[in-house]
Amino acid sequence: MGPLPKRRISRTRQARRRAHYLRLDLPHMVPCPQCKTLRLAHTVCPHCGTYKGVEVLAVDETPVE
Repeated sequence: MGPLPKRRISRTRQARRRAHYLRLDLPHMVPCPQCKTLRLAHTVCPHCGTYKGVEVLAVDETPVE
């Protein structure tokens, strides 16, 4: 017969132990070197369309509302 728990684990303690699996990580945001707006790391800036100082996307100047 294998080892058995000596006491019952409460719901709070059980939930606290499992809680770190449910946390969501926030995406890593860095400022764009061209326009200084926050963007995802290692991606093209959606605001100015540049990546590593090179314009990759042509972005319209009209504001979208």
